[in-house]
Amino acid sequence: MAGQGAGRVLGVNLRARRDEQGISLSELARRSGIAKGTLSQLESGAGNPTIETVFSLSNALGVPVSALLNEPPASDLVLVRSADVEALSGAAVDLRMLRRLESPGSLFEVYDQRIRPGEVQHSSGHPGTEHHVILTGRVRITARDRSQELGPGDYLAFRANGPHEYEALDGEVRSVLLLEYPPDTMPVVLETLHAD
Repeated sequence: MAGQGAGRVLGVNLRARRDEQGISLSELARRSGIAKGTLSQLESGAGNPTIETVFSLSNALGVPVSALLNEPPASDLVLVRSADVEALSGAAVDLRMLRRLESPGSLFEVYDQRIRPGEVQHSSGHPGTEHHVILTGRVRITARDRSQELGPGDYLAFRANGPHEYEALDGEVRSVLLLEYPPDTMPVVLETLHAD
């Protein structure tokens, strides 16, 4: 998202996805649980979207998060510096989408993830499987009614369609989050990607 703010990119993509699906702002508000006025602000590029807002929109539109946050690459060589990408923040997590990887039948999103201490990040669930590789710090991830404590070098994967949460245990946690979307998400995604 370097070159444009996250809010601006979200606004352009949100409007495009909504137009492609032929749904009104009121219908998107109903599906996502986000006020119509807030959606209007987001589409105009105003506001500061949270993780929860973007995932709610992703679920409501049936598209991956990257369909809302990604600018298409300008060349075959893609360099993304995390410091140049605006963070999407929640109660305890800052996510920076580094890359969307697409091949026939699969779609992945790669995130630089930071988990801040002192709060718990709750997610009500979303499509896909989350793959976590912990780089620094210790984290407790609760998913599928089980809690796992992870440290540097540890890996955890789980289907993310149910409630899950993250909690840093002793200081900030740095990790890589790879979000893998299920094949049944792909037809919608591929149609929206190539509609331009």
